[in-house]
Amino acid sequence: MIPTEDASARKKEIEEKLKQEQETLSFIRENLEKSDQLTKGMVSILSSFESRLMQLENSIIPVHKQTENLQRLQENVDKTLSCMDHVISYYHVAKDTDRIIREGPTGRLAEYLSCIAKIQKAVEYFQDNNPDSPELNTVKARFEKGKELLEAEFRNLLTRYSKPVPPILILDALTVDDELEVQEEVMLEHLPEAVLQDIICISGWLVEYGRNQDFMNVYFQIRSNQLDRSIKGLKDHFRKNSASSGVLYSPAVQTKRKDTPTKKAPKRPDHDPRVKHHSDALNEKHGAASGKDDVLDIEIDSYIHCISAFVKLAQSEYALLTEIIPEHHQKKTFDSLIQEALDNLMLEGDNIVSAARRAIMRHDYSAVLTIFPILKHLKNSKSDFDSTLQGTAASTKNKLPTLITSMESIGAKALEEFADSIKNDPDKEYNMPKDGTVHELTSNAILFLQQLLDFHETAGAMLASQETSSSASSYSSEFSKRLLSTYICKVLGNLQLNLLSKSKVYEDSALSAIFLHNNYNYILKSLEKSDLIALVKVTQKKAEVSYRELIEQQIQMYQRSWFRVTEHLTDRNMPVIQPYNKLKDKERQVIKDKFKGFNDGLEELCKTQKGWAIPDKEQRDFIRQAQKRVVSEGYRAFLHRCANIQFTKNPEKYHKYRPEQVEDMIERLFDTSA
Repeated sequence: MIPTEDASARKKEIEEKLKQEQETLSFIRENLEKSDQLTKGMVSILSSFESRLMQLENSIIPVHKQTENLQRLQENVDKTLSCMDHVISYYHVAKDTDRIIREGPTGRLAEYLSCIAKIQKAVEYFQDNNPDSPELNTVKARFEKGKELLEAEFRNLLTRYSKPVPPILILDALTVDDELEVQEEVMLEHLPEAVLQDIICISGWLVEYGRNQDFMNVYFQIRSNQLDRSIKGLKDHFRKNSASSGVLYSPAVQTKRKDTPTKKAPKRPDHDPRVKHHSDALNEKHGAASGKDDVLDIEIDSYIHCISAFVKLAQSEYALLTEIIPEHHQKKTFDSLIQEALDNLMLEGDNIVSAARRAIMRHDYSAVLTIFPILKHLKNSKSDFDSTLQGTAASTKNKLPTLITSMESIGAKALEEFADSIKNDPDKEYNMPKDGTVHELTSNAILFLQQLLDFHETAGAMLASQETSSSASSYSSEFSKRLLSTYICKVLGNLQLNLLSKSKVYEDSALSAIFLHNNYNYILKSLEKSDLIALVKVTQKKAEVSYRELIEQQIQMYQRSWFRVTEHLTDRNMPVIQPYNKLKDKERQVIKDKFKGFNDGLEELCKTQKGWAIPDKEQRDFIRQAQKRVVSEGYRAFLHRCANIQFTKNPEKYHKYRPEQVEDMIERLFDTSA
């Protein structure tokens, strides 16, 4: 049971808390009432604001729409005025551009093109909006006039500034300096840069707006003429300088110093400077023809350089063309551009072939050798030609191969007919060398073969081109080399047979032997000296041995001519000499006859053979020494046997020569100057 005091205190405490809670509740109620009042006041204010805002909106929106309409009307008015100004300007274009169009584009191309652009826009406007108006015809006429003047300016600029490339510059571009590891490219500038840019600009306008391709024809005609003139100028340069100074190359180029790397001595395309032309070598034998052959050499050099110049200039022309002519017209325009110069070169080549054909008909085979350096250069240049002419018509590409085929055909014919001419050269007595020296046929044949050696690859390929066998299909260099070796051996075989036949013209067999000896020796020495022997050995391994055997045989044949002298020195018919026995008259006469036969034979042979010739000093000395040894030994032995024999009262009448005198007489053999 809770005590009474605690219960009273607890009750009092609860009453106080209840009183506090009641006070708090009363405070909250008062605040809620105030809040309701404030809310009602705010709602009233907002309602009033919304009402006023709606009134404002109803007043402003009509004003805004009206303002917006006014602005649109203003813009339309401005646009209309601007369009009117623009349209009106088209009606004034003809008048505004009249002076500039009449005066042309020269010196003010940019301003002129700007005027043309205005006229073009006017044409487009009238075509779209008023095609029946007279103004359309006016601006059309003005546009056509402007286009004509642009085309005329294109032609005038090309004509005025397109000049032939100077020969010296072409030669510099063709120059190869072996001392320089990196060759400096010589640029061929055809047009000044400012002029070129104007031409490119006009070309671009004509392509895009002119709707006319006639300017491309103008371009190729003018540039074609300059290309042809450049090549002709080079040809004239060769003739002029060679005629006046005997120099085949530009004097200006030749005198350039070595210490200037960019100034180089020209190198003849495809020609070894160590090698003589056929005409140079023939001139050594036939000096009277030197003038004609010099001219021929100049023509060969000129043509070879013109071929190289064409490739170089054509490449340069194509580079220029690509800047001016639209891409899809470049190949066709280039094809037309090079035709005249290419046709002239091919015509000149055909003339060379025709001249060679006429030379063959005259049996002048040395003239055919002009084809070899040209053909070699053409074949070496073919890859450059093919690259340069890439994209041109098939007829253009085939011109050089056709010329090469013609040259190979006529060259092969000349080679075959030359071999036949060596075989069939007639044995004319008046044409034989009186001293038994080298026959003209031999020297000419060897000279011809030496020239083939200079162009052995060309000659071999020439022979191979005429072959139809399956082995020829490979057309290898080794096959060509064997063909040329076979051909040279054929010529040498024909020459040997002909020389043998010619030698029979001589009545004296000894002179015949000397003649064959000289010719065989000349052939062998010439083969060895010119390296022809290496080519011969491709098919004839023992060629040198064979010729040496032939030479030795002729020396032995010659030595037999001395038998009629040395036979008198032998013991044949010599009387047997007994001590203290007197010779009979018959025995004395035998000895006298031997002396007389020896003396007469010696004198006759020395007199005759002194007029013969052995040009080779080594061979001449060898034959003299061998003959001196045989005759001197026999004569000394004979004199020794007759030393104590009294066969005459006048021994000096028979013993006319001492052994030393006999040797001296033999030493003077084959000495036409003695």
